[in-house]
Amino acid sequence: MPARITSPDDPALDDLAAQLVDLAPTLQPPDSWPHEQLQRCAAAGVFEWFVAEEFGGQAWNEADLLRGYCRLAAACLTTTFVITQRTGAMQRIAAGASDFARAEVLPSLIAGRTFATVGISHLTTSRQHVSRPVLTAIESADGFTLDGYSPWVTGAEFAQHVVVGATLPDNRQILVCLPTDTPGVVAGTSAPLIGLSASHTGPLRCQHVFVSREWLLAGPVPEVMKQGLGARTGGSQTSALAIGLAGAAIQFLQSQSIHRGDLTDPAEALAAERDSLLAAMLQLTSGSAPTLTNNELRVRANSLALRASQAALAAAKGAGYVVGHPAGRWCQEALFFLVWSCPAPVLQANLCELACIQE
Repeated sequence: MPARITSPDDPALDDLAAQLVDLAPTLQPPDSWPHEQLQRCAAAGVFEWFVAEEFGGQAWNEADLLRGYCRLAAACLTTTFVITQRTGAMQRIAAGASDFARAEVLPSLIAGRTFATVGISHLTTSRQHVSRPVLTAIESADGFTLDGYSPWVTGAEFAQHVVVGATLPDNRQILVCLPTDTPGVVAGTSAPLIGLSASHTGPLRCQHVFVSREWLLAGPVPEVMKQGLGARTGGSQTSALAIGLAGAAIQFLQSQSIHRGDLTDPAEALAAERDSLLAAMLQLTSGSAPTLTNNELRVRANSLALRASQAALAAAKGAGYVVGHPAGRWCQEALFFLVWSCPAPVLQANLCELACIQE
């Protein structure tokens, strides 16, 4: 049995990270899915980090979770991103109003026997420009009937449950834990992405889907995502993954600089910036006056991921431009942070930086 990881300083986390690095190339082919990676994470107790001890978890504090995310993202961003979606579902089920869902779903999720994900982007950052909700709910005495779709759901075709949000005619919203074998639930074909295609992120469609009230996690209330139920979208965890990805590229630069003196100064400068952002991120969790806001941290983490990955590609030269080299993969993956849960102020700041406009 692999060692169970109990803290971000646990040497067993080094062992798991090394395994994920070795397995990362297996996620390049079309239609791949990180099944083996998720199983190894389950065996190492990773899914226990995120839930309370009363549910069989380890209840890591936020700082330790962010450090754990950084380590995992440096090893394999695709696997770590999938874990964030799985974790979002777990935490919302654990904190939700449904004792039935907690008892029915949570134990197997924590143990890694099943997979769950979230379909909530249409309530937060995606499809906010459209005039009508893309996923609606009609309430009845026994439950809710869902119609429409959630545009960005990770791994829906592999999930037994999806925590999904929908909007009622009066604009109140709900969150439900939706079993994917419910009649009318269809996992749409995921589009090939520039990076992280193995996450199988695509639409989940609901065609007159009835979900009974026992699966209701929150609502009906206005703006259900502001009710503090589980993980926040676009929070520090997104920055943690960007910092982790940058760390992988920086480590590559540092290893190359041993034999190439021209890489020493860039590697040291990027490493110092990474360390500064990591400290600022952890300060946000400490309760003391932070040096950066969440949005400022996200802007700088996005920038670091883009610049560090491109520096690694430049250092790798032509070899880095060949499919299969990690530097090319890191460049593709870094672009993901420009679109994943990216609030408007963060997007605007990144655009200004790219255009060399001083805000």
